[in-house]
Amino acid sequence: MSILKVDQERCIKCGKCAEVCPTRVIEIGGEGPEMTLEERCIACGHCVAVCPYDALDNERNPLARQVLLEKYPVVPAETAAAFLRARRSVRCYKKERVDRQTMLDILNSARFAPTAGNTQGLSYVVAEDQEVLRKIIETTVDWMEGQLGTANPWAQKYQRYVQIFRETGRDVILRGATSLIVAVAAAGNVNARDNAHYCLEYAELYASAAGVGTCWAGYAQMCAIDQYPPMLELLKIPQGMAVAGILLVGYPKYGYKRMPDRNSLNVTWI
Repeated sequence: MSILKVDQERCIKCGKCAEVCPTRVIEIGGEGPEMTLEERCIACGHCVAVCPYDALDNERNPLARQVLLEKYPVVPAETAAAFLRARRSVRCYKKERVDRQTMLDILNSARFAPTAGNTQGLSYVVAEDQEVLRKIIETTVDWMEGQLGTANPWAQKYQRYVQIFRETGRDVILRGATSLIVAVAAAGNVNARDNAHYCLEYAELYASAAGVGTCWAGYAQMCAIDQYPPMLELLKIPQGMAVAGILLVGYPKYGYKRMPDRNSLNVTWI
């Protein structure tokens, strides 16, 4: 039995479902849409979402779990442009921790980001215990110190931050963030880091709308991606899994009054 169900009374055989199917496994036959090579269906749900007559249902992305767009109008372009430009990478945080429901809302937004072939495949670890966060800082600095004198192209920058931490104890790794979001995927997943970047960027944008600040945890992320055992132990990364990205999270200590500029747009048309 096909995973694609067609309501013959509703279907007008317009062919939209076949056109939007990214893997081209839907064809329009005499009885309407038919799915061939079901094993290639990536469960994106486009076929169901595009149908104007609710004539289709796909077991891998059911109609019952899709949300009508009618009550969610598209954001005006000018508003969207201002929102994107206003988002800041936050490196100064209040001591108040982001509550778990807000954190779940942020992560729930991340799961709707595009991923290669709709593979998704990410899970998340949220570090919020202050003692764990302190150990993550120390562990990252230890790893950075171990990279000094190696061929690592970042070693010169590591030296400065190691020196600051060793001499002053200043948090140069997590910047006072009260939580970390760690994206985790199966080890060997070639799309894991790209997928994590898309998803965590969605998280950053939603967080900004929710009044929460974020920033990429670059040095801690490098340490974890390098499979540094003490870091993996701290983050409780299971065997066979690997870190794909890390985000700092917390309430911003300061607000911004202006939207800074960037380099001029550079475009080549061919």
